[in-house]
Amino acid sequence: MLTKQLAEFAINTRASAIPQAVMDGARDALVDTLGCTLAGTLDECAEIAQRWVMETGARAQSIVLGTRLATSPAEAAFANGLAAHALDFDDAMTTLRGHPTAPMLGAGLAVGEAVGASGEAVLAAISIGLEIGGKIGPAFGAGHYIKGWHSTATVGIFGTTAVAARLWGLSVAQLQTAWGIAASQMSGLIRNFGSMTKPFHAGHTARSAVMAAWMAKQGFTADDHIFDGKNNLFDTYAGADAVPLESTLKHLGDPWEMLTPGIYVKRYPCCYCNHRPIGGLLQLIKQHDLDIDDIKMVSVGFLPGSDDALLSDNPQTGLEGKFSIQYSMAATLLDRQLTLNVFTDEMVQRPRIRELMQRVKRYRIEDSKIYSGVVGYTDVTVETPRGSFNIRVDKTPGSPDWPLSAESRALKFLDCSGRALGDAGARRLFDLARDLRALPDVRKLMRATVPDHAVATQI
Repeated sequence: MLTKQLAEFAINTRASAIPQAVMDGARDALVDTLGCTLAGTLDECAEIAQRWVMETGARAQSIVLGTRLATSPAEAAFANGLAAHALDFDDAMTTLRGHPTAPMLGAGLAVGEAVGASGEAVLAAISIGLEIGGKIGPAFGAGHYIKGWHSTATVGIFGTTAVAARLWGLSVAQLQTAWGIAASQMSGLIRNFGSMTKPFHAGHTARSAVMAAWMAKQGFTADDHIFDGKNNLFDTYAGADAVPLESTLKHLGDPWEMLTPGIYVKRYPCCYCNHRPIGGLLQLIKQHDLDIDDIKMVSVGFLPGSDDALLSDNPQTGLEGKFSIQYSMAATLLDRQLTLNVFTDEMVQRPRIRELMQRVKRYRIEDSKIYSGVVGYTDVTVETPRGSFNIRVDKTPGSPDWPLSAESRALKFLDCSGRALGDAGARRLFDLARDLRALPDVRKLMRATVPDHAVATQI
């Protein structure tokens, strides 16, 4: 049975059997997402989540990153998973068609801290979670996302539940049950992109996964073959283009998702559907020495499905700007460097930006297939008095084919985490996180995420 096969892989795979390159990749994913999380803790939606944690109250076992709050593993997972995705700066995976590490970090660090897990155990759990998420993703198909489901949450909950299950020491049978519980909690709608509820999806997924694993460990019951038989999970949620799960499981751990297709690390803090157009426009500006005042029109051609997440043609807030090709391209023209500071309400309302947005249009490239924002290609054309210049972008910034350098990744982490911890605190955390596999207790890492200036509050 497929459910049992996946659970056996998740629980029985020893850390020593996971390839070094996979563990290193999991570490890099954790480091990148941890930086994004700490920057995200300062966002309004994360502050609201922190207030929820204070309202609910629980025995203090797990730290809310970037604060002196401590709460239950489930509520810490919620707050941290939400903060990890608050700025839309966290990584992506093509086979999951979403952001894999945010909910897994939320769940993995919360449970890992509660049980005093080693850094190696946390990395092994996240490696396994990423592998399961990537192998399950194609069994939902692109049609699942096209229908309006947010795959980060709906697909991601199963790998995230495996992370919590490994760290809590569940048996194979208990994880099978936990997946049954998780299946009744999977949720998240694309319709909410551009609002605080998009990162809520990641937090809710992390908390639901922790709850599912905990309840299964206590003996709570659920269908323990949720991936098998009539009316299984995929019968209910998969799109018409879904790949049978049994075919993807033939390659479970061979190759590992971390290695093929790999993790996509965001270069810009906005929806990944914008990244190819941004990268293409920057190349055209550099190649042809284009001046902003000479640009009459920027046209962006998307394959079917590859711009579905870009919901806002006329954004009014920084959050909406992250999901707008008009704003992202206008900001590229005006600001050139798309930093966290570019995606604020004030920046979206700049008069010059509002005028430049009128020069951006998108159009459909006809194709019979459905694509994501990081699969296929995007066409960018710039019209100027000197003529039209165009480029076809078939690689994604931050992907294995167009990677960020180690220096760029380090600078991203230090910039993000430094906003919460200061420069010295960010550097200390970076050194700890980079050597996570050698840490005997992940609680040392968690304590390093607490800002010196934070108000001491224990729940």
